[in-house]
Amino acid sequence: MRLPAATHHDQSWVIHAVTPDFEVEDVWSLRAQDPRADFASLVEAFVDDDFPDSAPRAVRLLWHARWVIGQALRWDRPDDGLGERVTSLRERLPAELRHAPPRHGLDGVPFSTLYETDEEWALELANRTVHAVLHLGWVPDGEGGGRGQMAVLVRPNGLLGRGYLAAIKPLRHRIVYPALLRGLERRWLAASARRADERSAT
Repeated sequence: MRLPAATHHDQSWVIHAVTPDFEVEDVWSLRAQDPRADFASLVEAFVDDDFPDSAPRAVRLLWHARWVIGQALRWDRPDDGLGERVTSLRERLPAELRHAPPRHGLDGVPFSTLYETDEEWALELANRTVHAVLHLGWVPDGEGGGRGQMAVLVRPNGLLGRGYLAAIKPLRHRIVYPALLRGLERRWLAASARRADERSAT
């Protein structure tokens, strides 16, 4: 379920101090429909995704089209990435997070882990159009459970970046995110059950 941008700022997360000059582009609620679900199982479900190969056909086609267009227009050159056009946000982190080795990473997508705590996981990417952050967070319900929340934060690169984000917005909201989040929630449910079985076996 898509949420208002304000729901991202309502939480006491590290990411707010790291991205004061970024815009909240999208916020989505994530629910595993399992009282045993926790943030660790959400991260496990996210990492276990074989994206883009496991994505629905429409999402795979859009993903492929984005990289074909990006290659043709030279949006993804190394000198437009992290450490070149923009400085990694790791430089803004407190020392204990900046120097901590990442616990998780993603294969097949151009995001790099920014930091990870017991309640947050943030990744970043940069290209010619945008500097972006993908943030997963845990929102407790006060009763020992909670839900996941995913946000995309962006700092567009001038008119090109703003035009690009505006052009893909309908595709993100109607096709890409709904399909990806349905798959993520299915894997999260399975990961929650698997972790519960492992705990009961010990």
